[in-house]
Amino acid sequence: MKSTKNVTPEDRKMLNSIFWRSFTVFASRAGATKAHAPGFMYSIMPAIKRYYKTNDEQREAMMRHTTWYNITQNVGTFVMGLVASMEKKNSEEKDFDPDSIVALKTSLMGPLSGIGDSIFWGVLRVIAAGVGISLAAQGSILGPILFLLIYNIPSIATRYYLTYMGFTLGSTFIEDIYASGSMKLLTKAASTLGLIMIGSMTASMVQFKTVLSIPIKGGKPIELQTYLDQLFTGIVPLGLTLLCYWLLSKKVNVNWILLGVLIVAILFGLLGIV
Repeated sequence: MKSTKNVTPEDRKMLNSIFWRSFTVFASRAGATKAHAPGFMYSIMPAIKRYYKTNDEQREAMMRHTTWYNITQNVGTFVMGLVASMEKKNSEEKDFDPDSIVALKTSLMGPLSGIGDSIFWGVLRVIAAGVGISLAAQGSILGPILFLLIYNIPSIATRYYLTYMGFTLGSTFIEDIYASGSMKLLTKAASTLGLIMIGSMTASMVQFKTVLSIPIKGGKPIELQTYLDQLFTGIVPLGLTLLCYWLLSKKVNVNWILLGVLIVAILFGLLGIV
């Protein structure tokens, strides 16, 4: 790619170091006021050490990045590359405003996280889980392997190239996307595809089979499941999924929801409903 070719060997070494360090971002957390700031500071340390020669300059640069940082890690390397390029300009130009580095970094967290969450968490992870669960349910060892490969290969590749893209393209990248309207289109398309995948997984993986039947004197009993399959296909799985979604929207802990579903399933089994 052009973004990885038009860099000097020194820049490439620095950006590769930032890329590898970026995997530690979510391993660090400094409370609600700083979030993953320590991980970000560790990731961009190669740029700061390269562009600032004195301890005072490096300390001042590090202090800038003690502010709150939280972004979808799959796309966060774009910000790291961008910050590295801005720190370079700050070290070269006396009239450069260092406050703009933090301001731009902060302003990109929301838009990039919206894209990253939609694509990687809402689409790619769902697709990977769908393939992996389907194979694992059949007893195939390929289930977890394909899940990891389908999700991680695009994710890691994106992290790598975005590190270079942020460094080479700079702030004009996001501005161009917004100006052309591509940002809204990309977010909408990713959200739609994610909803389609969630719907298909609900239909294929959330199942309900009841053994209840209505006895008919002198005739064959009416099996309730037959009518559910013919007239109300998937109504119970859909209802259960929407109920769980509603509980999540009400901030109910996911562990309580899982426990509740488990208890209901056990009771239905003991009562002979399923």
